[in-house]
Amino acid sequence: MLELLNMMRQFNIVSVLLRLILAMLFGGMIGLERGRKRRPAGFRTYMLVCMGSALTIMLGQYEFQMITDHWAADAAASAVPFKADVSRFGAKVLNGIGFLGAGTIIVTGRQEVKGLTTAAGLWASACMGLAIGAGFYECVLLSFVLIFLTIRVLPHLETILMERARNMNLYVEFQSLDNIGEILDRIKEQAVQIYDVELDRGRKEGKNPSVIFTLRLHKQLSHTQMLAAISDLDCICTIDEI
Repeated sequence: MLELLNMMRQFNIVSVLLRLILAMLFGGMIGLERGRKRRPAGFRTYMLVCMGSALTIMLGQYEFQMITDHWAADAAASAVPFKADVSRFGAKVLNGIGFLGAGTIIVTGRQEVKGLTTAAGLWASACMGLAIGAGFYECVLLSFVLIFLTIRVLPHLETILMERARNMNLYVEFQSLDNIGEILDRIKEQAVQIYDVELDRGRKEGKNPSVIFTLRLHKQLSHTQMLAAISDLDCICTIDEI
C-alpha cells in the first residue's frame, strides 16, 4: 500500500492525471450537495475550484523540477538567479478564493446573512485541491470525508440544536404601524422575554413595515409554537425565523 502511494506521488503523466481526476471527483461531489440546495456555487463551481487549485500546486512542482533538472544549466549560466517557492502558488490560490467566496455572501432585506457556508465550502474545496495537487492522498481522503459530512449530515444536527435553543430572531412583516402594539401583546402572552426590537417603518413605496425581534423563549415553548402564535394575527403579512 505504501509503495503504491509513493508511486502515485511521483511527478509523471499518470500521477498528474490521477490528481486531476480526484480533484474533479471530490470537488464535484461536495458541490453537488450544495447544488441540491440551490446555493450560488454548486457542482461545476466546486469542481473547477478544486481542479484549479490542484493544477496550480502541480504547476509549482513542475517549475521546481524543471529549474532543478532540465533548466539547471541555463539557471546557473544566467546572471539573474532562478528561485522556485512552491508554497507561493498555493498562497495565491487561497487569496483568489477570497474574492470568489465574497461573491456568494449576501445580506437579505431581512438583515439575514446567506452564503457563508457556501463561501467556506469553496475555501475548503480549494485547500483540498492543493492537497490533491501535492499528492498528499491520506489528507485528501480524510478531509473529503469530513467536509462532506459537515455539509451533508451536520445541517440536520444544527436544525435540532437551533430548535432547542432558547434564543430566537424573528422577522415579522405586518400591514400598518398601528399593528405593532397587537404583535407585542401577543408575544407577551407567551411569557417571552424581548431583548431587542429593530423596526423598519416601510417608508418605501409598496413596502410593508417590518420588525426583527430578538427573543428569549421559556423551556416549554418551541420555536414552531412561537411562530404559530404570532402568525395567527390577521395583520401579519410575513413571518420567518432568521
